[in-house]
Amino acid sequence: MAQKGVQLDRETFSCSICLDLLKDPVTIPCGHSYCMKCIKSFWDEEDERNIHSCPQCRMTFTPRPVLVKNTMLAALVEELKKTGLQAAPADHCYAGPEDVACDFCTGRKLKALKSCLVCVASYCEKHLQPHYEVAPLKKHKLVEPSKKLQENICSRHDEVMKMFCRTDQQSICYLCSVDEHKGHDTVSAAAERTERQRELEVSRQDIQQRIQDRQKDMKVLQQEVEAINRSADKAVEDSQKIFSQLIRLMENRSSEVKRQVRSQQEAEVSRVKELEEKLEQEITELKRKDAELKQLSHTEDHTQFLHNYPSLSPLSGPTDSSNINIRPLRYFEDVTAAVSAVRDKLQDVLRDKWTNVSLTVTEVDVLLSAPEPKTRAGFLKYSREITLDPNTANTYLLLSEGNRKVTLMSERQSYSDHPDRFTGWFQVLSRESLTGRCYWEVEWRGRGVYVAVAYKNISASGSSNESVFGFNDKSWALDWNNNSYNFWYNKVQTPVSGPQSSRVGVYLDHSAGILSFYSVSETMTLLHRVQNTFTQPLYAGLRLWWFGDSAEFCKLQQSEVV
Repeated sequence: MAQKGVQLDRETFSCSICLDLLKDPVTIPCGHSYCMKCIKSFWDEEDERNIHSCPQCRMTFTPRPVLVKNTMLAALVEELKKTGLQAAPADHCYAGPEDVACDFCTGRKLKALKSCLVCVASYCEKHLQPHYEVAPLKKHKLVEPSKKLQENICSRHDEVMKMFCRTDQQSICYLCSVDEHKGHDTVSAAAERTERQRELEVSRQDIQQRIQDRQKDMKVLQQEVEAINRSADKAVEDSQKIFSQLIRLMENRSSEVKRQVRSQQEAEVSRVKELEEKLEQEITELKRKDAELKQLSHTEDHTQFLHNYPSLSPLSGPTDSSNINIRPLRYFEDVTAAVSAVRDKLQDVLRDKWTNVSLTVTEVDVLLSAPEPKTRAGFLKYSREITLDPNTANTYLLLSEGNRKVTLMSERQSYSDHPDRFTGWFQVLSRESLTGRCYWEVEWRGRGVYVAVAYKNISASGSSNESVFGFNDKSWALDWNNNSYNFWYNKVQTPVSGPQSSRVGVYLDHSAGILSFYSVSETMTLLHRVQNTFTQPLYAGLRLWWFGDSAEFCKLQQSEVV
């Protein structure tokens, strides 16, 4: 019975958090008591939810209660300690299902503090002491508590496996090394661990380097996000300013038209009013004269009539009515027609140019451009069907095969005049504009061809360098002539080596500024690559040298194999 009472005292004066005797005891509003440090730490973890509870009854308190030491309870705990009774081992010192238990405890086992790889056993703090005090045991290898110690025992010989068989890649004991593993490449487990540790460190260094590289990539991406946001914000701001300027310009033009119309209206109305006043004066004078004549005409005395007749005032000249023209009432309707024509023209311009604006926005591709393909199948994923624009073809070029093929003829073709037509060189541009990632192939027959890309605003008239592919800053061209390749840009010639083939592949990554030319046969061989900043959509171009030569944009299928 006495023992039961002592146990009651221990439980009564123990903290349910640390399971030890109360230290600086505090009593919270629900009546339960804890160590001040324990309940403070418990509530610190609950601060994020702004709700504080009792660990035992789960009663919640808002706001967080102020902790005050319970002096009476503290005095009782001190008196209990003086009786020589200490708190029983706390429950958290005993081994649970997930813990490693001391192999030498009897009854309820305590948690192991260390495991010994030599003894193949785990020890609590009390039973571990000999390993710190007895000289032979001090040499044993102590590790953190492990449940896998039995895996270190050879199932065949019941010996600790201190060796490693490199032939079979498994841990073995000494008896195994002279038995079934005899003649194998065996080393001590420590030696193998050292070797594997070196490999592990190399792997860790590689991983750490990759982490650093990825962190740098992350930083670059973060910087790109900031740059994208700044650029987009500036583009929106600048675009709004430009559109506001356009709106103000239109408003100013509207006000100007209104002012001119009103001014002309006032002038014309004033002129009509002035003429109207003259007519009214003339009518008044005519009425007065008519009254005089009427009065004279009623005079019965002939002598008096003849006497008064010469004294009548002569009629003034009539108002010139030749300026008063009767015509349909269309005074300012032509103004409306002229404004409508301006509106239609602006709509046409906006419609034609808006495609470039939209493409410029949608083709923004920051940093994340796909790498250039390595195989023809990879290139074919970006294949584009390209046709030639008859409005750009030189008059000696014949287009056929649905405008995919061009042949240089000795006679002029019947093309109508067009400002985009090349007049000085046997050249033609594609109908399609090229942005994003594109791939196409050109196959030719004859002695020479230029495979090119160019801006739409390349000069078309005349035979100057400004209009020939590769001889200005608006076009890039690969030239095949005299059984050799040359690349041209801005009049600079770059000799190109590579296998001769009648088919050339062209890869364009517009946003990344990459333009590559490949020789296509049984394999693909890179001939030349350009890294540039393209400021406008590009158009595919062809230029022929000799009469009878031809070149054709190939029809490509993603499943096609050379």
